[in-house]
Amino acid sequence: MPSVAMAMKWPSQGADPGMTNLEVELTLCDREPIHVPGSIQPHGMMLVAELDGLIVRHVAGDVEQRLGVTGWAGQALAALLGEALAGRVAALLGQNSGGFAGQLETSGGELLDVSAYSSGPYLIVELEPASEVPLPASLASLVLEELETAASDFEQAPTLEALCDRAAVEFRRVTGFDRVMVYHFLDDEAGRVLAEARRDDLHSFANHHFPASDIPRQARALYVRNRTRVIPDIFYQPAPLRPEWTAPEPLDMSDSSLRSVSPIHLRYLGNMGVRSSASVSIVKNGALWGLIACHNETPWMMTFDVRVTCRALAGAMARQIKAKAEAAGYRQRIELRAFEDDIIRKLSGTSSPIAGLLDELDELGRMFGADGVAVVQAGELVTYGACPTGDQVHDLAGWVLARTGETAYSTDRLAEAYPAAEQFRERSSGLLALSVGVETPWLLLWFRAEQAETVNWAGNPHKNANPDPIAVLTPRASFGVWREAVRGRARGWTVPETEAADRLRNALLDVRQTRHVHELNQRLTETLRDKDMLLAQKEFLIGEVNHRVQNSLQLVSSFLALQARRSDSPELHDALEEARRRLSAVGLVHRHLYRSDQIRTIEAARYVEELCADAMSSMGSDWLKFLSLDLMSVTLSADRAITLGLIVAELITNINKHAYSGEAGPIEIRLTGGAVVFCVVVADKGRGNAASRMGFGTRMMNALVEQLGGDLAYENNNPGLRAVLTAPVTGPKQFT
Repeated sequence: MPSVAMAMKWPSQGADPGMTNLEVELTLCDREPIHVPGSIQPHGMMLVAELDGLIVRHVAGDVEQRLGVTGWAGQALAALLGEALAGRVAALLGQNSGGFAGQLETSGGELLDVSAYSSGPYLIVELEPASEVPLPASLASLVLEELETAASDFEQAPTLEALCDRAAVEFRRVTGFDRVMVYHFLDDEAGRVLAEARRDDLHSFANHHFPASDIPRQARALYVRNRTRVIPDIFYQPAPLRPEWTAPEPLDMSDSSLRSVSPIHLRYLGNMGVRSSASVSIVKNGALWGLIACHNETPWMMTFDVRVTCRALAGAMARQIKAKAEAAGYRQRIELRAFEDDIIRKLSGTSSPIAGLLDELDELGRMFGADGVAVVQAGELVTYGACPTGDQVHDLAGWVLARTGETAYSTDRLAEAYPAAEQFRERSSGLLALSVGVETPWLLLWFRAEQAETVNWAGNPHKNANPDPIAVLTPRASFGVWREAVRGRARGWTVPETEAADRLRNALLDVRQTRHVHELNQRLTETLRDKDMLLAQKEFLIGEVNHRVQNSLQLVSSFLALQARRSDSPELHDALEEARRRLSAVGLVHRHLYRSDQIRTIEAARYVEELCADAMSSMGSDWLKFLSLDLMSVTLSADRAITLGLIVAELITNINKHAYSGEAGPIEIRLTGGAVVFCVVVADKGRGNAASRMGFGTRMMNALVEQLGGDLAYENNNPGLRAVLTAPVTGPKQFT
């Protein structure tokens, strides 16, 4: 790419006589109002116009001589720039944006780049020297091609280090500075030079660290907002705004390329032996990742077109930094997921997750690149690899439990957070900790050993440290190599590692919960198996009892039938037959209860229906066609169902004997009820009234009704008789 940075014709200026004894009184460096200096660097000019009407109210720089104008105050912007250029400036602001508006050739033959932006109610127009030889339009495509080539070069760099090396070379070729450094901000806001391209006779700052105070916070904020910064000559005389700014709020020059620089920074550059400098911001994900820092030993200008080129290169570099970081993170996540899946698979097949975990401590250590692993549970400790002593781990575990929750705790500087760790700093300066469980938590601790290193600082970062918060601020004077041994730090834990630790914690909880559920299911299965065995035994016993009862009832029934056939007395014959029928009814009740699915309760409607069908069959098939049933679902206990069955069987026997004299006739049976009371009605259309008789059957009926705690009433059915039984569902104590 042709270098578009070249030596400029400078306005005449002398060295600042006060620079040698410069002391700026500020309370804190971070509070220095660098965004409102009220002046500019004199290589350019500034016009401040009101947005409403574009009337010029303030200027800075040698406007009168370089633009050849007088009486500029109150003039329209077009009177100074010309109608066409002023129109392009207005068009930029109409699009709510600022930037390059065009070029202006003055009456004296000076070619100026013109850019504009808004600041509050004002329009700020900046004019600065353009390249002495304008870039031919035919070379514009060549510049774009070179940019694409550089971006492709960045993309093909295999590592971050290689990317930074290529970027330093490319930026130096484009800008022409003596030295170009790729400067990265670390987690503690200090900076480190990752790569450098320089003139051969200059000493190197490669891999040197610079303290955070060298670039204050408000300066870093401006680097994100205004991504290129140029100081053509540190020995400039600031050009103040004219007339003096008297508004309550100073003019915000945050977006200005010409903004005057902090005198502290100028002195700082002078102490480094730098005469001119430039910087280009490297912004990743909206945050300042680093800078392209350019230094020159002689005055040097970076024109607007070069700054645009550098911004494009810095954007391409930032995208590659992000892509390489994401690719590295992705690879690490894949590796960690493989470890995690393998460990969880092994633990899922063990009888005890904790016992299985103890068998995998070496795998857990390799998963996170740890030098030692410890498991602490209920005062018990198991360690693997390089760990603190048992007492030290127990003390640390108590401290960690107060800080861990649903996420992992990690630090690469344990002694700073836990001073007692200073005792075992060499073995364990890094800690990653997980707490698993709530009621009886157990801890997983990973340790990383101290990585002592020697850091090369560009000057002593601790020299002249002043504890007084209100102090006179002066820049560093020395940038010679100052070596510092850094202790108490381990290799840091990456985001993928802490994410994997959180996933591992959740997976261990799942394994533990699954194992707990499995154990509960086993106990429940054993309980159900025991219950099934008991039920089978009970069913067998009930079967045996039923068999014996049925045999006994059959034997007694056969004996009664035999006695009835041998008797010559009609009265005795009838009595024996009646007893045999009642005995058969008892047998029917017993068989129905034995066949029921429930042992304690009986569905009364189904039971009465089957009981009636069996009774009708025993009296003769003709009776079934005369039977009418209307049965509601009522649930009774087994003992109450037996009593009800005996009563219904006795009422049917009475109808057979007294209502129809053994001949088939209509029988109506209804069952109704709810949660408290049930009612059974047995009615016939026969003759006679058996309610007044006080024989054995009547006395037995009364005893059964009393056992239910109910009431039996007889009503005239015109013709025939209706027997109405009302009784409580659950017993006489609940009957109202």
